[in-house]
Amino acid sequence: MESYSPEKHDASGSRSEEKPDAEQVDRPTEPVTLASFVHLNEKAILRKMDIRLIPVLALLYLLSFLDRGNIGNAKIEGLQEDLNLTNDEYNWCLTAFFFTYAAFEVPSNLMLKKVRPSIWLPAIMVAWGVVMTLMGIVRNYTGLLTARIFLGVTEAGLFPGVAYYLTNWYRRDEMQLRQAMFFSAASVAGAFSGLLAFAIGKMDGIGGLHGWQWIFILEGIATVLVAGIAFFVLHDYPGTSRFLTEEERAFVVYRLKYQGHDPSRAQVAQAEEFKMKYVAQAFLDWQIWVNIFVYWGIVCPLYGISLFLPTIIRTLGYESSEAQLMTVPIYITAAILAVVVAYFSDRVGKRSPFIIVLMLIMVVGFSMCISSTNPRVVYGGVFVAACAIYPAFPGVIAWLSNNLAGSLKRSAGMALQIGVGNLGGAMASNFYRARDAPHYKLGHGLELGFIGAGLIASFILLAGYSAANKKREKRMNEGAIDSYTSAELSAKGDKAITFRYVY
Repeated sequence: MESYSPEKHDASGSRSEEKPDAEQVDRPTEPVTLASFVHLNEKAILRKMDIRLIPVLALLYLLSFLDRGNIGNAKIEGLQEDLNLTNDEYNWCLTAFFFTYAAFEVPSNLMLKKVRPSIWLPAIMVAWGVVMTLMGIVRNYTGLLTARIFLGVTEAGLFPGVAYYLTNWYRRDEMQLRQAMFFSAASVAGAFSGLLAFAIGKMDGIGGLHGWQWIFILEGIATVLVAGIAFFVLHDYPGTSRFLTEEERAFVVYRLKYQGHDPSRAQVAQAEEFKMKYVAQAFLDWQIWVNIFVYWGIVCPLYGISLFLPTIIRTLGYESSEAQLMTVPIYITAAILAVVVAYFSDRVGKRSPFIIVLMLIMVVGFSMCISSTNPRVVYGGVFVAACAIYPAFPGVIAWLSNNLAGSLKRSAGMALQIGVGNLGGAMASNFYRARDAPHYKLGHGLELGFIGAGLIASFILLAGYSAANKKREKRMNEGAIDSYTSAELSAKGDKAITFRYVY
């Protein structure tokens, strides 16, 4: 097997800037049709990819979600009191993270097109691990606010980067399950965060540090250590992977290259060139901006849960240690459901029905919270809401990625969706105000409002995709395809009449 060269490759193995074409490196010729690979075991190849990719990515995201959300655990271990923070100052520390997090996601994904994932992703991970460790020695509001701002800068590239990275390995009908398997790490992070904070909180006083300081320091050090390992175990792209044979690499590259278009009418390759016009197309695409409202309808409840769940449970009358532990069953159940829902979504090839049903379940959960003062009912409502939020999130990511063609447009579009979408986190970090405790009716009500907006946006997307597909099919039947060359169709990406939206 060949050794990896320092050249940069995209998912299809095509040239990125001045480097040699990976297809020339890996194989002399590319078969004309998918039938050339009929003797290969596709499921076995997917299993190999899953085993080599998903556990590593899940671990990276687990640490990412753990590090951005552990401030909620630190709060109930005395962070706010020890730093003399007002409630507004604490909320600003939550909010500031999302501004820089959103601003740096598109630039980071564009860098990922230039720098190998095995270098870029671990590098930003080292950066945020250092920031997280230093957060453990802050002494006042200014220090904590500054650390949170830089945490947003350094963490910005991981989630959109990994979400896009997976699209360079898996077809769109396989995407949600893989997104869910890696995203379920967020659910596990929520459970693990509670358990870890419960244990680390017992270190209060050791080394002259408070328990909340040890939470930041130890979790930051763990992030840096895992990043060091990731440099050596993270794979780049199918065209250069070592764990696949030469023929398997060619097969994975081929099946990705021609996905999304009607194979019975034309064989259209996805555009892979690095041209800024594809980035501009992402910013001007209506579907991305409508999808962001769907994203907000899911991510606002997601951050509301992840940042405030321990506090919400504690205000129901439980001790801090009990509140930490009571978050565990919620997150574990949500993680399992995320994978189960994604499996069926991929099997039927639909996204919107699952997203809409899950958002309706979220409505039920938050309605239980806002309509009752009984601690058991409120806890049950949060449980129901979380078990719908976590399966819905990979669905909305997969839905957009399925409907963006061309690797650069997909990279920019997904970063834009996640970047602007995560401003919802900035909003959600102010939903649950201390003066609204213990019932938090305003916070729950705002979550319901965003879910409602997300449902409306979902139906708009559904109608738009359906109409576009019907229009394109009609034009195909009228023979309009004869007026385009393969190169022109490739350049049009998801706007080509051969491309079919997933809904």
